[in-house]
Amino acid sequence: MADATCSSASSCDRESCEGCPSANGGKPESMLEELNAYSEIKHVIGVVSGKGGVGKSMVTASLANILASKGFRVGIMDADITGPSIPRMYGMTGLAEADDQGIYPRLTDNDIKVMSINLLLPNPEDPVIWRGPILAGLVKQFWHDVIWGELDYLLVDMPPGTGDVPLTVFQSLPVDGIFVVTTPQDLVKMIVKKAYNMAETMHIPVLGLIENYSYLVCPDCGKEIPVFGTSKIQEVADEMGILVAGKMPIDPKLSELTEAGHFAQAENAYLEPAYAALQVLDACGR
Repeated sequence: MADATCSSASSCDRESCEGCPSANGGKPESMLEELNAYSEIKHVIGVVSGKGGVGKSMVTASLANILASKGFRVGIMDADITGPSIPRMYGMTGLAEADDQGIYPRLTDNDIKVMSINLLLPNPEDPVIWRGPILAGLVKQFWHDVIWGELDYLLVDMPPGTGDVPLTVFQSLPVDGIFVVTTPQDLVKMIVKKAYNMAETMHIPVLGLIENYSYLVCPDCGKEIPVFGTSKIQEVADEMGILVAGKMPIDPKLSELTEAGHFAQAENAYLEPAYAALQVLDACGR
C-alpha cells in the first residue's frame, strides 16, 4: 500500500513514496551525486559540442590555463571516456594514485588537477569498449571518488553529442553553465542548437559560444583566411541571445605544444571573453 504521505495515495500503486514528486512538495527528487568528502568545488563548468572534431579539448585546456595563470585553483575532468586527450596534451604518463580515501588527480606543470580514464589504464592506447551506462557510471566516480581538494573551477571536457555522458553530467553534477564549441561550417546553426536545446531542457545556462578554426593567419602578409568558410557564429549567437565567448584561429603553435605534450605552456588570448563570462558568473554568486 502506498504511504499515506503521498497526496495521490488513492491512485498510486507505488510500494513506497520514496522518489515520488508528490512526497516532496511536487518537486522531483534530486539526482545530484554526492561530492567526494575531501573535496570542495566552487564552480563546475561544462565544455560541450554538438559534433566531434571541433577542438573541444583544446578549448577546455586553454581555458584552464587562463584561469590557472590568474591564480585560480583549477581542475579538468576528462569526461570524454572513449576519446580522452587531456593527459596527452599535458604530457602526463603513468597511473593516478589511490588510497582508502579515494583517487588523487594528477597535476600538470602549471598546477591544474586532471582526472581521465587514461590515468587509470595500464596502457593508455587500449580502447575503451563500454556501453553508455558504464561510461556514465565512471563519470559519477570521477565526481565522488576523486579527491579534488579545494577548486575554484572544475572544467568538464565532455564527449560530443547529446548522449549518456552529457546527460549524466547535467543530471549528476551541479553544473553552473556550459560553453558550446563549434566551427565556421554550414551546419553550425543546427549543431549549436542541438547542444543549446539540450542545455535548455536540463536548465543549464549557456555561458557562450566558442568558435574554433575561425581562420588562418597568413604568415607572410597577416591576412585572415577563412579556411572553413565565412564565420556565422555572431549571427547564430544573436539569434539565440548568447555571447560569442571566443573565436580561435588555426594556430600552429598551439598544435605544436599539444603534440609535444607541453600544453601547460600554451597561451590563448582568444578566449579572454570566455574568462570574462566566468568572472560575471562568479560575481553573481552562482
